[in-house]
Amino acid sequence: MKPLSSLLAGIPASVTLAVNDKAKALKAAGRDVIALAGGDPDFPTPPHIVDAAFAAIRNGATHYPAPTKGIPAALEAIAGKMARENGIHVNPDTDVIITPGGKWGLALALAGVVNPGDEVLYLEPVWVSYPPLIQMMGGVPVAVSLPSDDNFRITAELLQEKVSPRTKAIMINTPSNPSGRVITQAEMDALVKVATENDLYVIADEIYEKLIYDGRQHISIGSQPGMAGRTLTVNGLSKAYAMTGWRLGWLVGPTPIIKLASRMHSHMVTSAATFTMHAAVAALNGPQEMVEMMRAAYQQRRDFMVDALNEMPGIECASIEGAFYLFPKFTHSSRNSVELADALLDLADIAGTPGIAFGSSGEKHVRFSIATAMSDLERTVERLAKIATQL
Repeated sequence: MKPLSSLLAGIPASVTLAVNDKAKALKAAGRDVIALAGGDPDFPTPPHIVDAAFAAIRNGATHYPAPTKGIPAALEAIAGKMARENGIHVNPDTDVIITPGGKWGLALALAGVVNPGDEVLYLEPVWVSYPPLIQMMGGVPVAVSLPSDDNFRITAELLQEKVSPRTKAIMINTPSNPSGRVITQAEMDALVKVATENDLYVIADEIYEKLIYDGRQHISIGSQPGMAGRTLTVNGLSKAYAMTGWRLGWLVGPTPIIKLASRMHSHMVTSAATFTMHAAVAALNGPQEMVEMMRAAYQQRRDFMVDALNEMPGIECASIEGAFYLFPKFTHSSRNSVELADALLDLADIAGTPGIAFGSSGEKHVRFSIATAMSDLERTVERLAKIATQL
């Protein structure tokens, strides 16, 4: 038989999903595994959003949406949210695509600007899907490794070192999965400087924007001077509204790029599910108290876990600024991050994601999700305390 796709054969499977699946299999086999490898909020979707979806289904929203890139009410809700909260002003008719999940928004953004062989910079530690998405869209992923001992701070010098004549775009994620960093104004200024001086597009993943702690402010790079025409912003409802299974995201950006991305969208997926668009209107325009309740709960969990981990020998854990992942470093261990994750699972039935999955600057780290019940986090601390010296 003729060979299969060499492109897809060279794409690694998602490590986070693989670890999560392994944890679920062990639990099904009777092991008391605490699963901290995924990123699925343990809260239910707010009731008013669920009610809006059921009402839409009962009212016949079970056919293709018109237009296929999103019903007008949802496009307008997204454009209104972007102007109100992000300082990004877009035309809902020409500059927004509603996508089945944020990943598809990232894929469309890349497809809209990348030609074969174009280089795309990404920041390490990086969410595991960025390099494969760049490759699948024909680009060449180029890592900008941020130093762990400087809390993964972004500088213009680090970015510029990786820019070449073939560089086309930069991908950023704030708050960051896995590091929990929130990009500061000084770091934004560095990104803007490099992007404008080298005529680069920026693809900004803002899926965790509402999960920020200690009074920090989210900054959208698309709102910065000179960036509106070169920034594509991806967001969605999965994390802030506990709607991972609804698969509802969006891409906003300059009209010419969105026009191209819409062509791919129409041929590849047609549309997101119609009733989820009605749910998006309820989420974005409705009450926000549940979002704040979840954010406050994650901050409480963060405080508990960071304090507990930093009391253990050989573990250093920065107090994350956003998102719902901890990224502790096992400073005294001779094991690499894969061996550390295996040891945590074997010795303590704790499933975490090895830091190397997020790039070379994640080595010696393990990512733990705190999007789980406090009781599980308390049990995690008890188990870790018993084996910390063995690690």
